[in-house]
Amino acid sequence: MHNNKLLESYKKRNLDLKNRVVMAPMTRNRTRREDRVPTEMNVKYYEQRASAGLIITEGTHVSAEGIGSLYVPNIYTEKQVEGWKNVTKAVHKKGGVIFAQLWHVGRLSHPNLLNGNLPLAPSAINPNFKTYGPKDFQETVTPKAMEQEDIERTIRDFVQATLNAEKAGFNGVELHAANGYLFHQFFMQCSNTRKDNYGGSIENRARFLFDVLEAIAKVYPLEKVGVRLAPDLNHTFGIIQDENSAATFDYIFNKLNNYPLAYVHISGFSLDKNHKGREQVLATARKYRKIYKGTLMINKGFDAKSGHYALEEGIADLISFGVPFISNPDLVERIRENHPWAIPDRNTFYGGGAEGYIDYPTMKNGG
Repeated sequence: MHNNKLLESYKKRNLDLKNRVVMAPMTRNRTRREDRVPTEMNVKYYEQRASAGLIITEGTHVSAEGIGSLYVPNIYTEKQVEGWKNVTKAVHKKGGVIFAQLWHVGRLSHPNLLNGNLPLAPSAINPNFKTYGPKDFQETVTPKAMEQEDIERTIRDFVQATLNAEKAGFNGVELHAANGYLFHQFFMQCSNTRKDNYGGSIENRARFLFDVLEAIAKVYPLEKVGVRLAPDLNHTFGIIQDENSAATFDYIFNKLNNYPLAYVHISGFSLDKNHKGREQVLATARKYRKIYKGTLMINKGFDAKSGHYALEEGIADLISFGVPFISNPDLVERIRENHPWAIPDRNTFYGGGAEGYIDYPTMKNGG
């Protein structure tokens, strides 16, 4: 599909992309190191996929307090920064652009991952979910409600992680404010019952995100910052929609117009295995396209045809692909040549070694 709009370049603000195919952030649990430093295998994984217009890394925790999963490469120590330098150098050598996704899971963690400490969250409400830790999957616990000093420290952690990403050679960062994690927990009444400046009204529940953006803006250009949001997430990751949820996200998208961001990334996360999730994110994108004036990226179950359609109709500017990039390191080339996409082995999505990670062949190698 040589005329597919996914293959067109895109340039706006800090973004200068060779195509509109984005590799979505995906947790793969592949460091296998206690210090959570990216390995040569991680370098190879991202290098193989550098033909994407933009790569967004898996979520990388901004502090030891924000950890929510085993074997994830993080970005809060010097060793971790040095490890990520190898990744960015390899991607840049292949002509790629790469952003680091900055992640704090909040209450979606477990004391087994936090040296016995309780997870931090806006309020002491158990999400009743499961986390992947040293003892396999375990039920979440009631977290510790963040005090003002916890909030201020976490804001500093996001700022430092942004500076660490810059030092590591990333082209930008994405704040993971979707899928039930810390920012999302502040947004929602099911997880935020605070009575202070970070709870109650819509403005207060959105405040943490904007405080982080304001703090980052003092030391780093917001033109290099993206924000990922999940307006439709419901009954997953402990998030439950209520009568104020839609108004909350209307407010957030509106206010984001005041910041010169690289993009806003709508996550269409859904457990639906058909195309309902994709149709939902298209409907959501149509709505927020009328509100948000900057670059809009969308994600959920797209293929070459539906991705082209979303761009052709002006519903979005960029399309991010998750699962297809697992088994198709040359996804862009396959779109260009109208070549079939390889099906991934779901048994190797999380953890393990090279199998199901860096051993998928390209179409040139018989894939």
